[in-house]
Parts: sequence; structure tokens; C-alpha cells
Amino acid sequence: MGIMSAPRFETRSGHVEGAREGPLLVFRGVPFAAPPVGALRWEPPQREATWAGVRDARSAGPAAPQRGSIVMRMVGIESIAQDEDCLTLQIWTPALSGRRPVLVWLHGGAFTSGSGSLPLFDGSVLARRGDAVVVTVNYRLGALGFLAQAHALEAGAIGANFGLLDQIAALAWVREHAERVGGDPDNVTVFGESAGAMSIGALLGAPAARGLFRRAILQSGAAHNVSPLASGLRIAELFRDAAGAPADALRALAVDAVLEAQQRVVDQSWRHVDGLAFQPIADGAVLPRAPLGAVAAGEAHGVELLAGTNLDEWRLFAVPDAKLRSMDEAGLVRRLVRVPPGPSADPEALAREAIAVYRDARAGALPVDPPSLWLAMQADRVFRVPAIRLLERQARHARVFAYLFDWASPALGGLLGSCHGLELPFVFGTLDHARAADLVGRGEAAQRLARDMQDAWLAFARSGDPGWPAYDEAKRATRRFGAQPGLDFDPMGAERAFWDGRL
Repeated sequence: MGIMSAPRFETRSGHVEGAREGPLLVFRGVPFAAPPVGALRWEPPQREATWAGVRDARSAGPAAPQRGSIVMRMVGIESIAQDEDCLTLQIWTPALSGRRPVLVWLHGGAFTSGSGSLPLFDGSVLARRGDAVVVTVNYRLGALGFLAQAHALEAGAIGANFGLLDQIAALAWVREHAERVGGDPDNVTVFGESAGAMSIGALLGAPAARGLFRRAILQSGAAHNVSPLASGLRIAELFRDAAGAPADALRALAVDAVLEAQQRVVDQSWRHVDGLAFQPIADGAVLPRAPLGAVAAGEAHGVELLAGTNLDEWRLFAVPDAKLRSMDEAGLVRRLVRVPPGPSADPEALAREAIAVYRDARAGALPVDPPSLWLAMQADRVFRVPAIRLLERQARHARVFAYLFDWASPALGGLLGSCHGLELPFVFGTLDHARAADLVGRGEAAQRLARDMQDAWLAFARSGDPGWPAYDEAKRATRRFGAQPGLDFDPMGAERAFWDGRL
């Protein structure tokens, strides 16, 4: 038997050659836009240049410049290759012919870290199991991706949301090339976690993204993480001060200087703005208004959604919170006054109301000590309730589905619970990668849960039906994924109802 040739296909800019990996054809480091360097720093992505001959697509391209994250350290990834020339993607496909569902992954990392080419996001299991095309994307992060450019905005040009525009450019590239890699351009599902899911929430309100995907899966992120323009401009001021350079000199800054100024801004931003320092901005152009309002108005009509969260999202972020473990009731009230669960003329009274609601709802079933109540409220405020709000609004315009992931990690003596990011190796079938096995646990139960989640995600991508009833405000059907999977209706309903009118 002769040696099989390496797979090739022709992009709009030239031929690429990938590799055969088992039954799959894999292409890595494929550019979908020009390198955003030099004069293209803080500019919308431009079309990539053409090349002669055949481009080697066997190695992943670098990640966007970053300083790492707690999630990456959690899975044993301390450092990755990075460069401003980062706008590339990876493709896993069973064949270059046919019309398969296409799944496009947007990684998380608080908009400041991560990469679509991490081993955790290897698309081979999903591509094989679902006879699907899987694509993972790198996009600009942090200040390089989400720093507002006041002078451009004042001139009526695009001056914000460059990382979001990278994602749109990647989705447009995928739609243009789907048939060349065995995919169906009319059946594209974009899926993401944390900042990736928050990006998808923003894309639902972005006119330039309309028609680029048919379905979306949002894991631990929704449409709330978008800054008003005034906040984005305030962060830009803080960045210029931290960099010690005027706006017209920022393009000449070394990448390390950009990252250093970025970290200084992140460290102090909580004093100046609500939410993350670097995230999408309602700039009036890329995002004409807050995406949740756009969704409510039907601007994402017909886009089917699958969205959910993990039961113990906030436990990941509590690991370095030394004061939490000894927090008493008075300390919980003080935190809730500083981070109120809604507008109130009497923040302390609202804090005590929240404590009473959560304590009564959880009594006899879940811990009700002050640290546990804080973790539950933060998980709901930041992740679960925003996901519910998005589902409620889009349910008027398309079918939507809800899930809740409650598999508990055995790591750190059970401290993490079903924390933020824990579902990732289940979705991708990468339970054996890096330290994932220690994090998620070993055994047939974990493998079975991974298969169940993959089958649900793939079924949704193929047909729009993950295998359980659609979500509505009457029954709130929610699929639980965990040690005891099943269908629930309005899980933690009393806690959810507390946030009505407040978030």
C-alpha cells in the first residue's frame, strides 16, 4: 500500500497542506486575516495576503500576547507561544468533501488570556464522534483587542472591539471556506466558554455577524459583559496613563510595555468601572447598543441557543481569596454592600434580604454558611442569571435550551466543586490531557458524562435539538449534566426569582 499524501485545500489566498491524524484531516495555523501589527495594531482585521506555493499548516500559530490566567494554570499550562501575529485558526475534518455541521470554538480567558490551539481544545474527538468539522480560533486579547481608540471613534471610524471583529472575520472566513473542508456553510454553530461565550453574547447584537452562524452554544457566559462607551473611554485614559504615552504613540509601544500597562489597568479598574477592564464595548458601530437589548428586539431572530452554567462557578475565583474562608455574617453583609445584588436605597437591607432568600432556599440541601452563600450569589450574579436573561429574551425569536453542569471536581479535597471551566474537558473529550484527569476525576462515570455532553452539543449543532425540551418562562426546562444527570424544571428557582428586576 502506498503512502497517502498529505491533505491540501485551496484557501482564498493560496494552498495549505495539513496532516492526516488517524481518520481526520487536520490543518493548523491557517491565517484568516493579515497580521495586526505595525500600522494595523488597533485597526479592524484586514484580509490576509496571498502566497505562492503551498503553505505548511501542520503547526498551530501563536496565541495573542498575554500573561496567562488561573484557568490555564489550573489545567497545567504555564506558558504558550505568543505573538501579535496571531489571527489563525485550526481545522479538524473527516474529509474535504461533503456538507457536515461546522462548530467554531471561541476560547475564554477573561478577554486577556487563552488560545484556540491549547491541547484542552483539541477538536478531534468532536469531529470524529459527530462526523463534523471543528474549528478553533485565536483572536486579539486584552488591550490589543479591546482598548478603545478615542480619536478613531471621534472621527466616525471603527475604534473599538478589535478582538470581536477578529471573531467576525474568522466566522466569515469559515463560511467562505466551509465547503472546501467538508462543511456546510449554512449550518455553522459558534460555541465558547467564559469570555468566548460572552463574545458570542456580543456577536448576537453585532450587525456584521448576522448570517455567519445559525446556532450558538454559550458555556458560562452571556450578553451582559459589554461596557458602555463611557467606561471604555475611561479605561483608555487609564491605559494611556499607565503606559506613560500619548494616544498617537501607543502603536510604537513594545508588546511587553502594552502588557505591563494592561496589567496595571486591570489591577485598578474596579475603582473606576463595573465589569472587566477589557471586554466588548457598545461603541455605536460594531455594537450599536447593548446586545441584550438587541436580542430582545429580535435582531438575532432565528439563531437557536444552548446556554448554561456550572453549579459552583465562583469557586474557581475563590481559591486565592484568603479572607473568604473566615468570613462571618457581618463580613458577608459588608461584601454585599460593596457588590450589591441590585440598586437599592438601603444596600444593607437588600444584602440581608438576599442572605435570607438564599439561606431559606438552600436549607437542608446545600451549605448555608456565609462563604457558601457568597459563592452561590456570585455564581448567580455573574453567570447563571445573565444566561437565563439571554434565554428568556431569545426564546421569543428562536428555540433555546438550558443546561446546568454540576459534576464536582475531586481536586483540592473537593474545594472546587463544579467550578468555572470544569466542563471543558468533558465537552472536548480531553479528559486525559495535561492535568485534566486529576481535575475532573477518572473512571467510567466521567467518561460517560463526557460522551453525553458531546452527543448533546453535536446533536444541537446538527439539528438544533440537543435532546430535551426547549426553555421557556413557564417551565424553564433545564438539562442537568453531572453524577446524576436528568431533566429539571426551574432549578434553584427561588434564588433565580430574587434577581427578577435586579439583573
